Amino acid sequence: MWLLFDNDQGRFPLYPGDSVWIEYAYTVSDTTWGRWFQRAVRLPTEHLEVVLAFPVALDPVVWGTETSMTAEASPLPSAPGRREEDGMRVFTWSTGRPALHARYRLEWRFRARPEQDVKQGEFK
Repeated sequence: MWLLFDNDQGRFPLYPGDSVWIEYAYTVSDTTWGRWFQRAVRLPTEHLEVVLAFPVALDPVVWGTETSMTAEASPLPSAPGRREEDGMRVFTWSTGRPALHARYRLEWRFRARPEQDVKQGEFK
């Protein structure tokens, strides 16, 4: 995601030394997206937080990995937190000052729903 700060009256640049808090959210159905979310850090970042919410009835589990330009994937330095709220299981993971070019990937599985085996086209 690249941001352009402007409107009909002009542009609003973010100069070196300035800072801004950017927060966004979106919903994607499982027919559109797979069972993972990935974020690459391409700009200096103070704090990165990912929140995933799934219906409790699916019995979701979440785990993650971190990669960099010089290292293979390894488990996240800390496990995602987990809480239940209004019929949803909410997983939260965050890190402070992530390294430039680090890549964080969160994956999930729904234990209460059969998964399609991609290679065989069968359910397991």
